[in-house]
Amino acid sequence: MAGERYHHGDLRAALLDAASAALRVRGVDALSLRELARDVGVSHAAPRRHFRDRQALLNALALRGFQRLSAELDAAAGTGGRFRARLTVMARAYVDFAVRDPELLELMFVRKHAPDASEELVAAGRRLGEQMLAVIVDGQRSGDVHGGDAEGIGLAVFAALHGFAGLATSGMLPGLDTGEALERILDELLHGATPR
Repeated sequence: MAGERYHHGDLRAALLDAASAALRVRGVDALSLRELARDVGVSHAAPRRHFRDRQALLNALALRGFQRLSAELDAAAGTGGRFRARLTVMARAYVDFAVRDPELLELMFVRKHAPDASEELVAAGRRLGEQMLAVIVDGQRSGDVHGGDAEGIGLAVFAALHGFAGLATSGMLPGLDTGEALERILDELLHGATPR
């Protein structure tokens, strides 16, 4: 939407589309309601009908990001299969999202923990954790994951996945195929460092 002129329809959605595009190109520090108004082709006051300030815009962007990522994880998890297959497709979906929108992923977690984060935003972030936890619990039921503290196991899995996504987006995996490297990470995570 950035660069096009707004004529009719949903101004809020148009502003969020423009903000998403600007976030990818200019980063979070360059986002401003005035610039977005210019990008969309409306008066500089028009965005304030939808976002009281810049923080409200950032919260809305983060919420939209969580909703989009949750939908992508749901679609991945819906492919079925045993624990390893489900975890792999969800991990790929998460890393693909991170590589495609690293600035958005960072914004999502920063805003989720901000003092002014809405209940809706916090709940959207919590849902992401619940999606991962559901896969761990299913793996425990099927015998593919050891018994015990499912939340602790889920935290370890998420920490590894989020950390790997950070490495992938910051260029710290030069010369490595991201998909192959992710498979290796999952192997190590699922089998541990103990002798086999």
